[in-house]
Amino acid sequence: MKKLDGIHHISSITADALGNVAFYAGVMGLRLVKKTVNQDDPTVYHLFYADENASAGADMTFFEYPGVARGRAGAGMIHRITFRVGSAEALDFWQRRLASAGVEAQRSGTRLLFADPEGLGLELTRIPDNSRNLLEDVLGFEASGPDRYQSRGEKRGSFYIYDTAPETRGVSGAGTVHHVAWSSTIEDHAAWREKVAAAGARPTPIIDRYYFRSIYFREPSGVLFEIATLGPGFATDEPLEHLGERISLPPNFEHLREQVERTLTPLPNPRAAARASTGS
Repeated sequence: MKKLDGIHHISSITADALGNVAFYAGVMGLRLVKKTVNQDDPTVYHLFYADENASAGADMTFFEYPGVARGRAGAGMIHRITFRVGSAEALDFWQRRLASAGVEAQRSGTRLLFADPEGLGLELTRIPDNSRNLLEDVLGFEASGPDRYQSRGEKRGSFYIYDTAPETRGVSGAGTVHHVAWSSTIEDHAAWREKVAAAGARPTPIIDRYYFRSIYFREPSGVLFEIATLGPGFATDEPLEHLGERISLPPNFEHLREQVERTLTPLPNPRAAARASTGS
């Protein structure tokens, strides 16, 4: 069985899909690659942002619950998501870009700390000792420092860090992370479920999300984990060059299209708008 290949995606909550698109596609320059619905509640948007090729592992996703109160990260919750950049020059570029967009950022050595408009930090607040067995012995993570773990497969790697939890109780809501998903091959997915179950983590059955397959379980400190497959992929139902331009619904949700399109707020697509303005 191959190692997990780092992060597949991280899903968070937003109260404002329009503002979410403006920040992640506009300011952060990510591509809105899939505009679909929460398959557990199809009245709710599920927005996927990634790189130009919609690569797994580049995904930031958001469920929109319009008007939901802002949350607060606490014990058992993720409080910061870290992106890698290639150089100090790239960090300089992002510091300037964020400043020009009115986003307050704090430079600390090789790190640039800021938050999205709903307060989501763009590090983990839990009890690491209780989770070490699951991370190292079951999921195959490697310790890379005090309370720091790395998931590295053949092509990619991601890190997972524990920070001291604040005294205040965490509250789920806008600007908080819902779950983090780790990447598996399709061939090994069932074996990962068996391994997690044997460790007593009580995974869900394998759920077909159409664009990938998923199992869910909680790690001992409380964070919801998912193991998701590297495929079939977002180009399953629309061409790569037009990803995210219309609402995509898996076949078993297609009969809800009229209701969904009437319920959900129309969203802009910066990439499509830019292409239209240049006539290309």
